[in-house]
Amino acid sequence: MPCGAGRYDARVEQHLCSCGAPLLARYDLDAARAWKKESLAGRAPNMWRYRELMPLFDGQEPLTLGEGWTPLLHARRLGEELALERLFVKDESLNPTNSFKARGLAAAVTKASHLGARILSIPSAGNAANAMAAYAAAAGVEAKVFMPKDVKVPFIKECELYGAEITLVDGLITDAGRIAAEKGKPLGWYDTSTLKEPYRIEGKKTMAYELGEQLDWQFPDWILYPTGGGTGMVGMWKAFEEMERIGWKPAGTRPRMVSVQAEGCAPIVRAFERGEERSEMWQGAHTVADGLRVPKAVGDFLVLRAIRESDGTAVAVKDADMVKDMRELGSKEGISAAPEGGAALYALRVLVRDGLVKPSDTVVLFNTGGALKYLDVLG
Repeated sequence: MPCGAGRYDARVEQHLCSCGAPLLARYDLDAARAWKKESLAGRAPNMWRYRELMPLFDGQEPLTLGEGWTPLLHARRLGEELALERLFVKDESLNPTNSFKARGLAAAVTKASHLGARILSIPSAGNAANAMAAYAAAAGVEAKVFMPKDVKVPFIKECELYGAEITLVDGLITDAGRIAAEKGKPLGWYDTSTLKEPYRIEGKKTMAYELGEQLDWQFPDWILYPTGGGTGMVGMWKAFEEMERIGWKPAGTRPRMVSVQAEGCAPIVRAFERGEERSEMWQGAHTVADGLRVPKAVGDFLVLRAIRESDGTAVAVKDADMVKDMRELGSKEGISAAPEGGAALYALRVLVRDGLVKPSDTVVLFNTGGALKYLDVLG
């Protein structure tokens, strides 16, 4: 936290710092140096293979639906088109509930369950609600979901499938978050909002550990990441620090991080271009990529810090371009990509065109979800 308030007890429920900033889970990294990469061989192919640096105390078991260990696909045809021999797509659509949100919510619901929470709430543009509802069902606890009323129907139906109680609100995800807090806080609901509890980051950070393992611990030069709330960006940057501290990667070799947003909602891009440490609320946010329609992220300063410390950048993409490249990921590589994945591919085209990404570079772009919930955007 930026205020330096000190430590909070992980054995009791925690959300934000007293200053209002996100809390980050910390581990004894000196002790963790005894944990060796070789121990991963033979472990279950899910994100809990890294449990030594996950929010579990001794004797606690994770709640899992098999999240994590998603494929890292060598995109040869697109790479040939872009003159990149080492272009990879980390395909998060193969997680439970069809998106990367399964990672964060598996960790958050696991921790909430161990803390004794019985009613969980979440504001969401869609995928996070589906993931929370699924893991709440697996944990046997109640799920209260708040989504904008114009959310795509498949997101609503999937929440219903898992038995969640759904409230549709006028406005954006920020409005859903306000109403969820107003209803839930007096009743003691456990808030699983993005960066308003410390453990979704822990699930998302496993993407960086997997990249290391899947690339034989040779990390990419570039990571292009569709950014709404930014938990994955913050989590991966945290994971790189952890891996350096425990001796799993050399210091000073982190990937350059690229935040990809929609032109109709690009608060991180605007703040980055202006040299600002925090973003301003984006007015009139609109995009076909529901996961990118976040007008202001709670942890925006952490996302911007990761971009700048990595000598990365931020790119805004038109809806038409992300849908076009959503199709390209499908027709060229057989990948079921959400618009967010298409946005990452188009952003890569921009970086190649501008000479930032070189032909010798290793590039990983993230497809954060599948196409099936977005078929309406394909016309």
